[in-house]
Amino acid sequence: MTPPDFVPDPSTAPSLLKRWLLEGSSPGPDHTGFYEDERSVQAKHQTQPWWKVMCLTGVDYFSTLGYQPGIAALAAGALSPFATLVLVLVTLFGALPMYRRVAQESPHGDGSISMLERLLGFWPGKFLVLALIGFVATGFVITITLSAADAAAHLTENPLLRPLIGSAQVPVTLLLITLLGAVFLRGFNEAVGIAVGIVIVYLGLSAVVVADGLRLVASQPQVVPDWWATVQQTYASPLALIGASLLVFPRLALGLSGFETGVVVMPLIKGDESDTEVAPAGRIRNGQKLLTTAALIMSVFLLASSVVTTLLIPIAAFQAGGPANGRALAYLAHTRLGETFGTVYDVSTIAILWFAGASAMAGLLNIVPRYLPRYGMAPDWMRANRPLVLVFVTVAFGVTVAFRASVDAQAGAYATGVLALMTSAAVAVTLSAVRQRQRALSWAFGVISLIFIYTISVTVIGNPEGLFIALLFIAAVLVVSFTSRVQRSFELRVSNVVLDDSARDLLRAFPIRPLRFVAHRPGRATPADYRKQELRARQMAHLPDDTPFLFLEAEVDDASDFSDVVEVSGLMVGQYSVLRARGSSIPNTIAALMLHLRGKNGGAPPQVYMRWSEDTPLHLALKFLVEGKGDVPPLTHEILRRAEPNRDRRPIVHVGG
Repeated sequence: MTPPDFVPDPSTAPSLLKRWLLEGSSPGPDHTGFYEDERSVQAKHQTQPWWKVMCLTGVDYFSTLGYQPGIAALAAGALSPFATLVLVLVTLFGALPMYRRVAQESPHGDGSISMLERLLGFWPGKFLVLALIGFVATGFVITITLSAADAAAHLTENPLLRPLIGSAQVPVTLLLITLLGAVFLRGFNEAVGIAVGIVIVYLGLSAVVVADGLRLVASQPQVVPDWWATVQQTYASPLALIGASLLVFPRLALGLSGFETGVVVMPLIKGDESDTEVAPAGRIRNGQKLLTTAALIMSVFLLASSVVTTLLIPIAAFQAGGPANGRALAYLAHTRLGETFGTVYDVSTIAILWFAGASAMAGLLNIVPRYLPRYGMAPDWMRANRPLVLVFVTVAFGVTVAFRASVDAQAGAYATGVLALMTSAAVAVTLSAVRQRQRALSWAFGVISLIFIYTISVTVIGNPEGLFIALLFIAAVLVVSFTSRVQRSFELRVSNVVLDDSARDLLRAFPIRPLRFVAHRPGRATPADYRKQELRARQMAHLPDDTPFLFLEAEVDDASDFSDVVEVSGLMVGQYSVLRARGSSIPNTIAALMLHLRGKNGGAPPQVYMRWSEDTPLHLALKFLVEGKGDVPPLTHEILRRAEPNRDRRPIVHVGG
């Protein structure tokens, strides 16, 4: 904590690089040592119209058009349009209603994670959130690396570029990730502007390709009957056709990516002037517009592209090494609309695949600072965007090198991460509907949850490597989180101190300064108990009988919280004045209250008298980390020492037997 009269040494001023890196950091300790509230955090977001933010999230969602028709053709063959129809139905009547509910109940960028966090309190809730953040990291980081690798593959396989760059798949992928990071080091506005341009061009060119394909199908009346005859030869009844379409659905589920990112970046969406952080009605409405519009656009493109690619491209062309493998629409662009148009379409495809990682980067930059620093499970500088961008780019480099920039090797981890988040969101909205006694919605969301549970189960069974990679990410998140929590345990860790009227009345009535407190274990206590404690305190601290003091009782509210509001009330027990404070940790609560009562304009700092604990040091250390208790006197002094370097201004801790 820096007192108002403290003049920093110019030699210790932060460097230009450090100031640039931490620009926009939120929230951090203010000049009083306490943390800013959530309103201050939200005020620092640069909001954009919902359709522009849709383009930022859509670079990932819409880019799947580049490979989704080919995946559907390989998975379902002639049945591809029906399998894609199942995907569209799940999108419009499953994922969309589900995430519209998430947007309504979690409009501050917490995504579906916060809905599940509220179901479980204390440490179980924190462990659940950390596990889900592990899946977030899996899905979003792999989105960055896989998309860059896919774009690099298009570049290295291009006939014009191949003589220049050869088979440099890994270096090209690393270069693309570096360029993506450079965009976000500039800021979100630049990222949104680039995303809008890329999405408009890519969807416009894709619409031309699809429209030309539909026109060709309409001009050749025999194409549809021939395809239908092929379908009937394989599937004798409508029931068999439906069953086969449902069975291949999990292999097409990557076409659902983008919904979780859509709700995570909601703080970027401009709402109404009348919005408040408690009720951001405009942001919620515009967030739901974003989700609905993206789902409708993607559904039309998925279904139409599946029809034209299935009817117009020979099945052999979709196989590995075939000209349409992983690039069905690009194949049609070249064969139907000429090499010039096809090359332009290739460039737009490479651009959107490269920038598909932008939506994932935006999601990470919004979700990580919202949880890990608040839990004390990340350094405070992780509230700033630029250091986080460098961290995520470094992690993406490691993943790219580990997988040799292979798209196929990363696909399983990508699917596992995305489906795990969608499954958790389905469960969250189901439990929310159950809690609110919405019976019809409970059943509907329950069915959606079963669909996603089935989908992720089939995906994990078919590709267990994806789950293994996700577990590695979860383990890394847990190790980093708890290491940081231990290292940051001696921070002040208080967002605010709130005294009610009874507490203020007791303090005003205290006859002398400095304020003196005697720590007392809370619980049911009679005047006789306080009298006994008074005698011990006066004997221990050699306090004269005529020296007044107040009893101070601190209780733990939720020890798993890192930063908390300390609430203080006052009461009289017989002749004894008692302040009762609640916070996430007893030492931090006492230290924060003492600093708050010291004030900012000089005066003698408060003093507190405590007794040594009789427990073992190891047990006390564990109790402090897990239960927020521990060896209170030395812990309180250490927190005060770090928060207030000026010894003349630091509250005093007296300890005796």
